[in-house]
Amino acid sequence: MSFVTTTVMNEGKIAKGKDRPIEANPYPADSRERADWLEGYNFDDAQMSVEREDPTDRSQS
Repeated sequence: MSFVTTTVMNEGKIAKGKDRPIEANPYPADSRERADWLEGYNFDDAQMSVEREDPTDRSQS
């Protein structure tokens, strides 16, 4: 698991919350900060795509 700079990740979350484009990432290509910013920017998308068990699906029991 890689180290995530929480402050930079939060900057990405804030940017997305303000409807800024992904191109607003201020960090250099191939930098750890750029990756962390993108992780924050895409955080909600990742959370929403997590598959959850359907409690009504009896075939899973």
